[in-house]
Amino acid sequence: MEHSVDTTIQFSGLKSGVYTYDYTLDDSFFSEYKNEKILGAKVVFDVKMEKSERMLMFHFKYSGAVRTTCDRCLGEMTWPVEGEQTLCVKFSDTEQSDDEDVAILPEKAFKIDLAQWMYEYVAIAMPIQCVHPDDSEGKPTCDPEMLKYLSLDDDNDESENGKEETDPRWDALKKLKG
Repeated sequence: MEHSVDTTIQFSGLKSGVYTYDYTLDDSFFSEYKNEKILGAKVVFDVKMEKSERMLMFHFKYSGAVRTTCDRCLGEMTWPVEGEQTLCVKFSDTEQSDDEDVAILPEKAFKIDLAQWMYEYVAIAMPIQCVHPDDSEGKPTCDPEMLKYLSLDDDNDESENGKEETDPRWDALKKLKG
């Protein structure tokens, strides 16, 4: 896959040592992946590669913001992301790895594309549920029109006749407690 940002590192011919790479991934990069949670983003990656004779170690440090949809009000919001990850790359024509932090490249490989890993690191930094944060008084900062439709008030627990409906089994348990 051709990416808007060149995330390929050609390690063949490099001496053993530490190399540093900087990437800024923006909307054009993230639009190449089909993820409905990530509408767009701007994330800066600092990548250090430690090259040795038989292995590459990548240390990723990233921070930025992702545009996403609030799961409560469906409004667009920005979610901060940051983190650190390590990826170990080994060379083998026969070995395979089930470890998500270990990648296996063929012996004759001379370059690696880091795009998929960088995308995945940002994707897993997102929470399962994204909602607008509450204000200083603990009230949601979601779209007020949508909140009306969601009936987030506790007053909606009452039935049509104005009395609160309860399960009689719980009423019996409440008597024991008192």
